[in-house]
Amino acid sequence: MSGTSDKAAGVANEAVGKAKQGIGGVVGSDKMKADGAAQEAKGDAQKAVGDAKNATKDAIDKTAAAIKKPL
Repeated sequence: MSGTSDKAAGVANEAVGKAKQGIGGVVGSDKMKADGAAQEAKGDAQKAVGDAKNATKDAIDKTAAAIKKPL
């Protein structure tokens, strides 16, 4: 996955996780609330991975550009 797709998947997982927590609260399901919290945490981690991938790519691109620059 690219950094952007990781971030998009992370946002989706966060949203689904929050929805599960809300539904779990309404119906009184501790399991659903816990599943939602876990899915939201997974989304946070996916977004962090996406940010790291993008930062790494940017650093590589800048290094490559600096190498190609005439002295």
